[in-house]
Amino acid sequence: MAEIAALTALIEPECRALGFALVRVKLFGGADDATLQVMAERPDTRQLTIDDCTALSHRLSDLLDREDPIEHAYRLEVSSPGIDRPLTRPADYADWAGHEARVSLAEKRDGRKQFKGVLAGIEGEAVLIDDAHGVRHTLPLAAIEDAKLLLTDRLIAATAPLSTDGAEEFETALAGASPTDPITEDED
Repeated sequence: MAEIAALTALIEPECRALGFALVRVKLFGGADDATLQVMAERPDTRQLTIDDCTALSHRLSDLLDREDPIEHAYRLEVSSPGIDRPLTRPADYADWAGHEARVSLAEKRDGRKQFKGVLAGIEGEAVLIDDAHGVRHTLPLAAIEDAKLLLTDRLIAATAPLSTDGAEEFETALAGASPTDPITEDED
C-alpha cells in the first residue's frame, strides 16, 4: 500500500496551486475496495464549493494517472472537511480552541486512549484538552492517532454558512438519475 507521507507530498502542491490548504490524505479499504480520501479547504472560508471539489478532483486525477503512486485500483474522494472536521494540523488545535473534540491516541496514556472535552489550544508539541470533570490533559501531538471536532450548537454558530453554489445543479442531476445509478433513496 502507498505511503501516506509520499502521497501527501505529491498532493499538497496541487492543492496549494489552486489556493487550497490540504487538511488530510487518507487511504483506506483493501486492495479490492480502496479509497483515497483528500480533504482540503479554502483558508478564508474553511470549506470547498462543489466547483472547488471538481477542479481539485480533475487536477489530482491527472496527476495520479501520470505518477501512478498506488499499485492497485482505488476511488478518489475529494471533499471539504465539513463542520465536525478532523483535526490534523497543529494549527487546528489552536484555531478551534474552545470547541469540543474527541481525541484518540495510538497508545494508552493515563490508562486510556480516548479523550473528550473542550480544546484548550496547543502548547509546544502538545494538545491541551479539558474534560467534563475540569481536568486538563496534555496530549503529545505525536501520540494522536485521530482527532475531530464534535458537532455542537456552539460549533454551528462559529462556522461560516456552507456555500450552496452548484447545489441546484447537483439536485437536478440526481433527480434525472436512472434506477441503475449507484445513488438510491431509502423507501419506507
